[in-house]
Amino acid sequence: MKKIRRYNIRNLEDLHATVASLKAEYTMQEEVLFNDTKVYFRQFTLGGLIKKYATPSAFLKMDDKLNLSSSVMSYILPFIMNTTLFRGSGFLTKTLVGLASNKVGKTLDAEHLSAIFNSVKSWFTGSKKKKEKEGADVDYGIPPDSETY
Repeated sequence: MKKIRRYNIRNLEDLHATVASLKAEYTMQEEVLFNDTKVYFRQFTLGGLIKKYATPSAFLKMDDKLNLSSSVMSYILPFIMNTTLFRGSGFLTKTLVGLASNKVGKTLDAEHLSAIFNSVKSWFTGSKKKKEKEGADVDYGIPPDSETY
């Protein structure tokens, strides 16, 4: 049901004042509605979606809800295994490798993938640091010719 407004208009001046106040109210509501519409449509632009969903924390939250990385890995891992490591294998071997890597891919999530990446990265970057540390003497600040040495 529509609410009917009652105006107390007794003369022409009251009528003009009421019309002016209604026009002002109309323009204010129009501006508010227009601004709200702009804000609403701005959140669905490409830039708004990128700002909202392309951050690393948003990806991890989305991955926790949807388990997106494990779904992708369950399809990519069998393909990679069969095209690289088991290229010349027979049909039965490729099928078994595909099933096994599919199961392994489903258990992987973003945290497991980052841990695997960090461990593989440490294999290549960790060897230089260990060689440098082995040859260096430890300096405790005591001169070698002192009596406490």
